[in-house]
Amino acid sequence: MPLTLLCIDDEPRVLMVRKMLLESVGYRVFTAESGPEGLDILARENVNTVIVDYKMPDMTGAEVAERIRKIRPAMPVIMLSAYVGLSDELLKDVDAYVTKGESPDVLLRTIERLQPRKASSAG
Repeated sequence: MPLTLLCIDDEPRVLMVRKMLLESVGYRVFTAESGPEGLDILARENVNTVIVDYKMPDMTGAEVAERIRKIRPAMPVIMLSAYVGLSDELLKDVDAYVTKGESPDVLLRTIERLQPRKASSAG
């Protein structure tokens, strides 16, 4: 079963491109155009990792991450933003921070790095 990601970003075109990229490497992807919509999806779907934009009109990515920590403390959360150098306070509830200007490979490696390792069945 492929890993399921939830991408939250208020820019529909950005979401579409990110979804295409992530699906092309085998992930199952849900998208949401706002924090509240993303939290609704998270409440009803089995999601492995959340990728959230920082600057959105309804809720910032930091606010979304804070809510996720309360309902699913172990959920990997990646903050994705055009802003460089967000403060530690804004990033306190995220596991990784990737800027939108970085190569898509950086995001893909970050997602992989945050996944729990499966116990080896060899033996």
